Amino acid sequence: MTTMIIHKFIVPVVLLCLAAATGAHAQQRPLVTEDPESIGTGRVLLEGGFEKAWDQFFPLSGVHGDVLRGPSLGVSVGISPTAEVQIDWGVFQRVSVKDVQGAPLSAILALTNGKGTSLEDMTVATKIRMVGETSGTPALGVRFGTKLPTAQRTKGIGQGTTDFFASVLIGKTVRSIRTVGNVGLLMLGNPVRADVPVRAIALGVSVARAVTNAFEVVGEINGHLDPWGKSQPIGTESRAAFRLGARYTYSLLRLDTGAIVGMTPRDPGFALTLGATYVIAP
Repeated sequence: MTTMIIHKFIVPVVLLCLAAATGAHAQQRPLVTEDPESIGTGRVLLEGGFEKAWDQFFPLSGVHGDVLRGPSLGVSVGISPTAEVQIDWGVFQRVSVKDVQGAPLSAILALTNGKGTSLEDMTVATKIRMVGETSGTPALGVRFGTKLPTAQRTKGIGQGTTDFFASVLIGKTVRSIRTVGNVGLLMLGNPVRADVPVRAIALGVSVARAVTNAFEVVGEINGHLDPWGKSQPIGTESRAAFRLGARYTYSLLRLDTGAIVGMTPRDPGFALTLGATYVIAP
């Protein structure tokens, strides 16, 4: 399984690099791979979006169904020329249940008319650019933070665990192409045995290319896996998804849309996302 996921990580990204365009910028949505560049001192980045996912399976609760999320909100505040603080949280997510399999949490599910509604988990993080990009070298940064368990376990969506992560970020623009890579260590909360944390490696690669000065085509592969070949506790198994999307920027406002294809049985079979980002400059 690990070898299969690694191959799936590489091939679509290579194909993305063969597309044509004219300019690229260090921006996020609809991507989740983090760019090492920060937003700048005193700037505030506000983003929000909606996502509809089909055929997603939650192993811990045994729930299989379609998920609607949104608005999922994000705020990034530039606290120095090289650092920012990030908060991401979704105020609504609902799973329309198709079926429920036997699982550790299936007995405590509290669904209403075949649906489970909850908040999303909250993520709080800090990103620091360590080395700036030059004509010959990429930008380097680090990002570390935690995911807090604000999603409800009884609704079939939440894990009820706290996760910690630390990642190295790299980014380089060559003519029209912006390529970003992430690699990091995850300490996942164990939903079955709270006293035994789970280690995993987070990986992400994204490519952004501009068709015009305002319009970009973007794509990425992002997920996490266990490179040690151990059996992961239920709910912490390997995850990966391929995203392909587009962004249109007008002044300080950016609109985005994208499609997501899951690469493991725990990811959605297919999903669509739509969102916007606005930067408040000092």
